[in-house]
Amino acid sequence: MIKRDLYQNLKEHILKKEITFIVGPRQAGKTTLMLMLMDELLKKDKKVLFLNLDIEMDKQFFGTQLDLLKKIELEIGKQGYVFIDEIQRKNDAGVFLKGIYDQNLSYKFIVSGSGSVELKEKVHESLAGRKRVFELSIVSFKEFLNYKTSYKYGEKIIDFFKLEKEKTLKFLEEYISFGGYPRVVLDETYEEKNSTINEIFQSYLEKDIYYLLKVKKSEIFINLIRILASQIGKLVNYSELSNTIGINILTLKNYIWYLEKTFILKRVSPFYKNIRKEITKSPIFYFYDLGMRNFILNVFGKLDSIPDKGFLFQNFIFNILSERLKETSTTINFWRTQDKAEVDFVLNFGNNYIPIEVKYSLIKKPVVPRSLLSFIKKYNPPQAFIVNLGNNDILKIDNTEVIFIPFYSLYDIEL
Repeated sequence: MIKRDLYQNLKEHILKKEITFIVGPRQAGKTTLMLMLMDELLKKDKKVLFLNLDIEMDKQFFGTQLDLLKKIELEIGKQGYVFIDEIQRKNDAGVFLKGIYDQNLSYKFIVSGSGSVELKEKVHESLAGRKRVFELSIVSFKEFLNYKTSYKYGEKIIDFFKLEKEKTLKFLEEYISFGGYPRVVLDETYEEKNSTINEIFQSYLEKDIYYLLKVKKSEIFINLIRILASQIGKLVNYSELSNTIGINILTLKNYIWYLEKTFILKRVSPFYKNIRKEITKSPIFYFYDLGMRNFILNVFGKLDSIPDKGFLFQNFIFNILSERLKETSTTINFWRTQDKAEVDFVLNFGNNYIPIEVKYSLIKKPVVPRSLLSFIKKYNPPQAFIVNLGNNDILKIDNTEVIFIPFYSLYDIEL
């Protein structure tokens, strides 16, 4: 069992009236968390009902709101806890749940679903003010390390990072090779891991993409994912990409939009103040899971054969930053200029900016890259970070502190 940081928040929210809504990628562990919550409630002699819309026998009770309420009352009486898994299978799920919730019955609903467009758009809108959304992503590096060290260190895992540097780097290599899908992490052999990631990918294509998009030429969609996987951290030119795979730009953007909504890709937009001097607004994309990205490129678990490990590490750092900042209004951008100056990430706090450069190396001598210097000269940020594999150092450039930190310190520093 992999302990998830989100579980404690779910336990606390289960006591509140509003719907507990768990969303996230397919196979991220949503059902497992629901079953754990249900088990705790049963130990306290609470009445619970678990329904899964992927199961035909359960699906029959979702024809009307009255059908569902009759089923609930039959099983648990007039009050209790109702768990509904894979809610995205229900058409107009948001309106359906809203009608039940507004009857003010003595039922607490805990609902989960994969990242379909129906779930992320219509459901959220219909249930405004009636639910709290919890996003469960894949296993984070911190959760991965705690599992790998048998939870020996707990809250002291940051101390483990700092003291056991060689072991930490080995775990990093494993994580960026295989990714963080729970079943992949739990599998012990390469063959098992490869079989599992293949199953997850095929399930995603069949249950999310083909179902939602009604894609007739699946090879076009797969080619698109492969191209995007091969250029993480690089500007995406829509015109060039549409010509390469043979679809129009509108369809291309629609496909990418679905990849974002179904927890495969994350878009990063450019940071700019002077549109005339900054480069065009082409975005950059990163993957939620590096193992999935590697599998798509046939380099799953083969870190030595991956030519762009620097971009893979950059994606890894982006995921840590996203994780740290998801409950804030801070945005993560990148910086590019027509003069070829570039900074990997810019944390935009609205009236303050922090540039972050990422280096997949053990920096021995602290040197500030020319592009980062350009950003510092132009925007005069209070701090700038150079994230690397192990170096700690501080340089002062004008009014800016340039701080060299190991990647694991991103869990420790204040952002």
